[in-house]
Amino acid sequence: MVREDGKRNFALREEDDEDSVFSGNTPRQAALKAARRLEPANSEDSADRVPIELREKGTDKVHIYEGWAWEEEAPENKPDWMPEVITEANVSKQGIEHLDE
Repeated sequence: MVREDGKRNFALREEDDEDSVFSGNTPRQAALKAARRLEPANSEDSADRVPIELREKGTDKVHIYEGWAWEEEAPENKPDWMPEVITEANVSKQGIEHLDE
């Protein structure tokens, strides 16, 4: 379901449990937010790929991604509040499933 601000809510599915909800204009945007919570590796190449399943609230769609996170130095023009080392993330869409409920 689309909110008034145009964003959609996606529930993170972990072992048939949906404790975390991420919002975004697209499923990929919500998946990137979820991926940033993964344990970061030292580099993108050494990061473990983890399956991420997001159920779109109000629908039977489950968006399936592969996500990974790594640590990187902040850019030189970073704002003062940003730490020296930041967590970056990426996702790759694997498909969509429909729940049979």
